[in-house]
Amino acid sequence: MKPLYRSYCVALLSLVVAMPSLLAQTLTASRILPVAFAGWELAGVPQQGSDPRKIDSASSNVLKEDRFTDFEVATYKHDNRTLTIKAARFEDAAGSYAAFTFYRQPIMREEDIGALAASLNDRVLFFSGNILVDARFDRVTGMSGTQLRELAARLPKAKGPAAVLPTLPSHLPRKQLVQGTARYIIGPAAYSALSVNLSPELIDFSKSPELVWARFNGEAPGSAEVLLVAYPTPHIAIDKLTAYEQLPAPSGRGTSIAKRTGPIVVLVRGNISRSDAEKILSGVNYDANVTWNENAGQGKRDNIGNLVIAALGLAAILFIISVGAGAVFGFGRFYLPRFRAKKAGKTPDDGELTRLHLS
Repeated sequence: MKPLYRSYCVALLSLVVAMPSLLAQTLTASRILPVAFAGWELAGVPQQGSDPRKIDSASSNVLKEDRFTDFEVATYKHDNRTLTIKAARFEDAAGSYAAFTFYRQPIMREEDIGALAASLNDRVLFFSGNILVDARFDRVTGMSGTQLRELAARLPKAKGPAAVLPTLPSHLPRKQLVQGTARYIIGPAAYSALSVNLSPELIDFSKSPELVWARFNGEAPGSAEVLLVAYPTPHIAIDKLTAYEQLPAPSGRGTSIAKRTGPIVVLVRGNISRSDAEKILSGVNYDANVTWNENAGQGKRDNIGNLVIAALGLAAILFIISVGAGAVFGFGRFYLPRFRAKKAGKTPDDGELTRLHLS
């Protein structure tokens, strides 16, 4: 029993010694923000968690429908300056992009950080991959943008499908678009917060649509809201189109027109002329990208010529192996006794023939 007890004690001691290292590795794997970047160093222990209410209690439902996973809040020091960063991680880049457009304000100025960025005074908002970052400086300098670009490069990278951005925003026309107003919407919570004068029942979130909302200026005085609703299939969009077409103009004035292009329903409503609305509609056109991934039987394994060549090659290899093995066996059988006899000091014929003197 003593050896067994001693083994248990050694195993327990090893586990206790290794526990801090394992805990540190776990914490490092779950970290979003780096310990240091561009001269900024982490001050204190960062706050981590998976409850979106701890970083935004008012809009936690929006974060949840954007597929929020976890967050990290950290304070950095650089000389006598302070930088506070909130980082939220989502399941994919579509979720972080939706959250970015939700928090971005139209008065923010566009910045070149990460995938998309916007700033207002001492606040910079950007996302990179599946991570959204909200940075607040105590004092902005000419190097603040460069420092945040280094931070964006140090963030964990999303891989595979999680790194793919949604394609629906690319269908939004750029001409006459009011900068900073475009929003990418995944669920009803973000849609309700937008206060669009359209009922959620019309959108029908049970069909899992994607939405892009933006404001456009007309060529003549006036503006309009443009809503792109992408349904999973064109058939659903066809069924929904009639309800969009029957919508009246807002407040009984202006224009309200809709069209379908592929699985996307496009709605333009506002105080603009019909010709302006039609120009905006004409700028939205769905173009399907078809990827042929069915086996067409043109691979090497399906070519009979390659099969014949492979069979001949295999036969040649087996023939060479057979000849080589036969040569080794035959010459070995002939020369090995002579080699042994010579090594023992005998004549080559010694031991090769046994004679029986029977007469």
